[in-house]
Amino acid sequence: MHSSWLLSLVIWLPIVVGIVVLALGDTRARAARWTALVGSLATLAACVPLYTGFQNGTASYQFVERTAWIPALHAQYYLGVDGISLPLLLLTAFMTVPVVIAGWSVIERRVAQYFAAFLIMEGLMIGVFASLDALLFYFFWEAMLIPMFVIIGVWGGPRRVYATLKFFLYTFLGSVLMLVALIYLYEKTGSYTIASMQQMPLSLSVQRWIFLAFLVAFAVKVPMWPVHTWLPDAHVEAPTGGSVILAAIMLKMGGYGLLRFSLPITPDASRELDWLILVLSLIAIVYIALVALVQTDMKKLIAYSSIAHMGFVTLGAFLVFLIIAATGTLDGAASGMDGAQFQMISHGLISGALFLCIGVMYDRLHTRDITAYGGVVNVMPAFAAFMVLFALANSGLPGTSGFVGEFLVILSSFHASFWYALLAATILVFGAGYNLWLVKRVIFGAVGNEKVARMQELNGREFLVLGVLAASVLLLGVWPTPLLNMMDASVQHLVHQVVASKIPAVALR
Repeated sequence: MHSSWLLSLVIWLPIVVGIVVLALGDTRARAARWTALVGSLATLAACVPLYTGFQNGTASYQFVERTAWIPALHAQYYLGVDGISLPLLLLTAFMTVPVVIAGWSVIERRVAQYFAAFLIMEGLMIGVFASLDALLFYFFWEAMLIPMFVIIGVWGGPRRVYATLKFFLYTFLGSVLMLVALIYLYEKTGSYTIASMQQMPLSLSVQRWIFLAFLVAFAVKVPMWPVHTWLPDAHVEAPTGGSVILAAIMLKMGGYGLLRFSLPITPDASRELDWLILVLSLIAIVYIALVALVQTDMKKLIAYSSIAHMGFVTLGAFLVFLIIAATGTLDGAASGMDGAQFQMISHGLISGALFLCIGVMYDRLHTRDITAYGGVVNVMPAFAAFMVLFALANSGLPGTSGFVGEFLVILSSFHASFWYALLAATILVFGAGYNLWLVKRVIFGAVGNEKVARMQELNGREFLVLGVLAASVLLLGVWPTPLLNMMDASVQHLVHQVVASKIPAVALR
């Protein structure tokens, strides 16, 4: 029997600790740092029973909690996880710990507020992945924008106000359309539970409108081309911790929304409009990869690479219809979804690690300009080893987690069309291009200048953070089975949901 309070614990524990840290204030900055670290570690520890107690082989929601929340609206405090949401929840808890450690000595002003914002945001993000009630999901979805808005706006770079307003407007306006769609579905079903929305028969014309409303909200978050322009600005201006959480967790919420809402609630519209997603995904992978090649700011390069990698996520998720049309069977359809899901987890670890690496260099030289570096390996060999590993993982090197997700997507592309597979595989060369070009200019060669020559090797705290992330990337690369097994039943269930038409029988006649 599952403990019925575990999900509430991992949602509200970091929020409560965040409020305590806030109360400590800047006069007790040391106590605030330690309290934040203990709170993030306690939240991660509380996730261990979720992982060990999770039963593979079933698509049913587990660790379910359900109670009335807003009775007048039939909204419930309804929590639960399956093989699609639990890996993302664990990733959120895992990545918050290095963010707290990375800001330990770097953040010198408003220390308590900085750590409190990350802890509160952690709880709200976990709430997004654990919500089974659409209104509760929307509450967490919108609420988590506030701490990120504050993080970029207060601790960001020179153009932080512009970046925060752009970030907030893009994501908020997209979310408003999602709310309209959810209210319409509530009027039809009389319930905000996501499961009832997934089972509701809908005509094709209604599905189209709902699909497009969801698409705008989730495409902004992914972000898909052409609504991606807020991301590079937000990344460049955000402090290192903000960039890590933005890349590692927040972008994944767009992909999660497509898997949880768009595909199962509007399967017929998804089938009809899958070409749109596939085209936008391929444009993102090709065009954005080329844009990444010409960047001179390291953060901007990794930000653009995130958009290209998330293109693989949306490509894998929507290949299912092409595969079924081409083969007449579900063979290979699940591997595309598996690849999309695995890519989200893997990219969360790799992109987070790369932003932390850039943060390490920025702390020493106070510039992210690629031309200001060169020959870092000569003065920081241990750091250089980590940086090269993460760059190669970002390129999809076999043996790293970056390879597994992309391999599964390309594998499923073969079931759809040889040309899709060839295109997807060829595009990976661009990824290797911008990653290796970055490494060549920053890490290798002769020492670029006197400032680089004076750079200090990793301290113990930095080594610990990058070491744990490196071990995670390698472990998932050589042993992806536990994660794939966790996802398998839920992905198979989603594939069956997607292929079943929801157009009412009367409308079919």
